[in-house]
Amino acid sequence: MRETIICFCAHSDDQIIGPGGTLAKYAREGIHIITVVFSYGQLSHPHLKEDAIISMRVNEAIKANEFIGGGQVLFFGLSEGRFSEEAEQKGIHTKIKKLLQEYKPGKIFIHSLDDPHPDHKAVYEVVTFVADAIKYAGAIYAFDIWNLFNFRKRSEPKLYVDISDTFKIKIKALRAFESQKLTLFTLLWSVYFRAILHGLYHRCKFAERFYKVR
Repeated sequence: MRETIICFCAHSDDQIIGPGGTLAKYAREGIHIITVVFSYGQLSHPHLKEDAIISMRVNEAIKANEFIGGGQVLFFGLSEGRFSEEAEQKGIHTKIKKLLQEYKPGKIFIHSLDDPHPDHKAVYEVVTFVADAIKYAGAIYAFDIWNLFNFRKRSEPKLYVDISDTFKIKIKALRAFESQKLTLFTLLWSVYFRAILHGLYHRCKFAERFYKVR
């Protein structure tokens, strides 16, 4: 059976900002990459009609996914700021359980619990709750978006991935999110900074770092 990795994220660009280079690297190795996005990101353009925003964000995610060589991109369609509440109402726990049981991913990537964004924390909490409930046997790794430094986790096991060969792909995939230019302008410097910093630690040009949660 083909190996699978699943990335759970809050918004449609998080999987590229965080583990994009790593997902591209694993895709090159023939691993099946599934991205699960909790929301459509409707709040990013409140002046537009909801259907137009959803279509735009979905198309951007699909385009970015093609750049990294990913497989499926699934959307849960939860409302931003209400992930925990709506996860109960809309059977999201059951959907995550089915995904994990069907594909049996060797690795899961999720947001860090220490990320200051409440939606990112909610993704962490919902996914780890289900993983613990079904005694998921694979590895769970957390990635950072808004928290540039994380001093509290210095002693935790870490995974460093050399993305020197896929960093350009990551940046190209990020540029697919044309509707998020302002956000990406704010974050892009940190994407480069982290990749260079972790690369120095891992003795390569660019790297991504993840904390092992389970």
